[in-house]
Amino acid sequence: MLLHIPNVLSAEELAGIRRQLDAAQWTDGRETVGTQGAQVKRNLQLPDTSPLKAELGKLILAALQRHPLFFAAALPLKILPPRFNRYEGGGTYGFHVDGSVMQLGNGEQLRSDVSCTLFLNEPDDYDGGELIVNDTYGEHEVKLPAGDAIVYPASSLHQVTPVTRGARIASFFWIQSMIRDDARRRMLFELDASIQRLRSGNADNDAVLQLTGLYHNLLRQWAET
Repeated sequence: MLLHIPNVLSAEELAGIRRQLDAAQWTDGRETVGTQGAQVKRNLQLPDTSPLKAELGKLILAALQRHPLFFAAALPLKILPPRFNRYEGGGTYGFHVDGSVMQLGNGEQLRSDVSCTLFLNEPDDYDGGELIVNDTYGEHEVKLPAGDAIVYPASSLHQVTPVTRGARIASFFWIQSMIRDDARRRMLFELDASIQRLRSGNADNDAVLQLTGLYHNLLRQWAET
């Protein structure tokens, strides 16, 4: 499931993050990928050891916890601390698939079920830099307003096209979902969305209650915790 999550960050939060990132020290993004990824990755990142990365990552995680659409779509069990990247001067990341298992840094591991990119500057600030996600329905081009995020299966083949003007700045991270299977996550998301629409439309309470029970029983049956 590929889903646009609007307004993850407020204008005030965005401005504060951008001020700090504009003054940050960036390093070669190839430091955080393996041999195959390094062949097609040309961008800059905040170092994993950067205190600024940790500080801004906590802010983003707090914002996500306040966003019901993100929770409904990802059903997160674990989230890798957010990273930050910058593409400019032709920077790009060719087609690749994200690693399946990642280190959380505390000895734990995370299975990457869902990928997320949170855009931190406006589309008009740069040319190129589209996120291209390739799935069974074809290629999808994503370039969102600042503060908006896109979530999609980590198993998807995807790329970031070359940035030919300005700079593209974003945060990215991965989620281990309580629901490993993307098709099941999509069904639960659509069921939850239908329940919310029925509630707001003053539908029969018994019917809504029955559907709510179905949602939670499916979640109980499928969830890995």
